[in-house]
Amino acid sequence: MSNKFEDISLSVLGSTGSIGKQTIDVAENLGIKITALCANSNIELLEEQVRKFNPRFCAVYNDKAAKDLKVRVSDTSTKVLTGLDGILELCYEDKSNILLNSLSGSVGVKPTLCAIESGKNIAMANKEPIVAAGKIILKAAKDKNVSLIPVDSEHSAIFQCISGNFNSDRFVRRLILTASGGPFYGKKRHELVDITPEEAIKHPTWNMGKKISVDSATLMNKALELIEAVRLFNVPQENVDITVHRQSIVHSMVEFCDNSVLAQMGYPNMRHCIHFALTYPDRADDKGLCKPLDFKEAFKLTFDPVDEETFSLIGLARKAVSKDNGGCAVMNAANEEAVALFLDKKIGFTDIFDFVEETYEMSGDVDITSVDELDEIEDSARRFVRKLAASKKN
Repeated sequence: MSNKFEDISLSVLGSTGSIGKQTIDVAENLGIKITALCANSNIELLEEQVRKFNPRFCAVYNDKAAKDLKVRVSDTSTKVLTGLDGILELCYEDKSNILLNSLSGSVGVKPTLCAIESGKNIAMANKEPIVAAGKIILKAAKDKNVSLIPVDSEHSAIFQCISGNFNSDRFVRRLILTASGGPFYGKKRHELVDITPEEAIKHPTWNMGKKISVDSATLMNKALELIEAVRLFNVPQENVDITVHRQSIVHSMVEFCDNSVLAQMGYPNMRHCIHFALTYPDRADDKGLCKPLDFKEAFKLTFDPVDEETFSLIGLARKAVSKDNGGCAVMNAANEEAVALFLDKKIGFTDIFDFVEETYEMSGDVDITSVDELDEIEDSARRFVRKLAASKKN
């Protein structure tokens, strides 16, 4: 019997990261051909991937690492590309059917737009582009008739719950995003002052990269997801609720106009979401890739309110997305810079909250109509965070 997915080809941005590696597992499971890879600097793993899949293109963001890879794989037919320009060339020139974007941060904006311009459908695991440049990206996707399929577990859950005539988004009253609560659930702000990077990256449920793990610890990740939900599903922020669900079994819920609620459930495993995105609009047997939910197993599902006084970036996200201007981009860029400084042990954990809020209040009321304006606004926000860090140090 022929494999209905064998004619699908895939580009993977961020192929050496957690989501990228899981995407490759899923693609192999489905028999999908991988035609392009992209990573930052993990050359050992990237070389293994190039030799295994023989992609047409491989883009490396780090210049030194790109030079190293070119030497390592010079005996292959893979074209090694360098820097952001190389990633953009990959996104435009590779003829894959679908591109999965799991890059970290707003660096994913331009590759997403380039892939849309080339007519590829996008499996979106990189939430920051929608946060920073949502209006620009969504308009481009609509103009090119390109599908944006969310890969984040929460947005994948909502996407699945509102698919079909009877569950159309026109009947949606409320979206309920679930949050694990992170490693510091139940703590107050004063208890977080001395948190170290090592403690912040120990997520209770998911195994993720350092940046997103810190975002989960501050609940900035949930703040970004709130903005993403507002933009992807075209609902006002006041119709998006967040509940702490420690078990991470219910990935999100949708309440409809008749007060019925649909939830998408499964054991915590990002392969579920990736599998759905790569096979959409169909579904396929996962051949044992994910463990089925066993309702004979004794487990309790709990749902608790979020402490938005301690984890104040959620409230800031509501404020920013309500204005529907460049404030979300300012907030996101400030957070990226603050998290980098925290991981480098140059600022404290609670400084992340303070610096993001101060940066937003200083420069959040701006409009963005182009990618060039986005670059300027993000650079300004990052400089302001570095200035705040230097002032505190002195």
